[in-house]
Amino acid sequence: MTFYQDRLNYAVQLVHDGGLGGPDTAAHFTTRSARNTELLVVDEADRLKTPSLEQLRDHYDRTGVGVVLIGMPGIEKSLARYPQLYSRVGFVHHYRPLSPNEQHLVTARHWPHLALNDLGDFTTAEAVATITRITSGNFRLTSRLVAQIERVMDINQLSTVTAEVVETARESLVVGVL
Repeated sequence: MTFYQDRLNYAVQLVHDGGLGGPDTAAHFTTRSARNTELLVVDEADRLKTPSLEQLRDHYDRTGVGVVLIGMPGIEKSLARYPQLYSRVGFVHHYRPLSPNEQHLVTARHWPHLALNDLGDFTTAEAVATITRITSGNFRLTSRLVAQIERVMDINQLSTVTAEVVETARESLVVGVL
């Protein structure tokens, strides 16, 4: 854990300092002392107004704390309108939707108590396919849907996730057109 923490500390420091520190960068990287990594994570950053973005930039400049902005696709275009903030952006990463195989893996690993790991079982395969169809690989929607599946199963005292359980859970979610 300390190795990764040091790597993250160093990456934050590089961004804060404005780039690589010269020929001794590798030595500096391997000899940094372990300390806590500080990050400020802002979800739905695309909804922030200019004064809030300016406060984040000021906080970053004063403290050097790493800032992670999470938002909808296109957030980088919005941030480009604020050159003082955008000049501090280290990188942008767009998360694509999960493939059906990735969706199955995530569902099986994150919610093992639902027993959705055996695709050889028709009921399980059908339930996973229904989850994949409804969520289109969107992890946030998958998480919300699974919470509803758990609720439906608990209320009805069920032990197996079926396509009907998934559809019932979907009906209680407030989402856009499906």
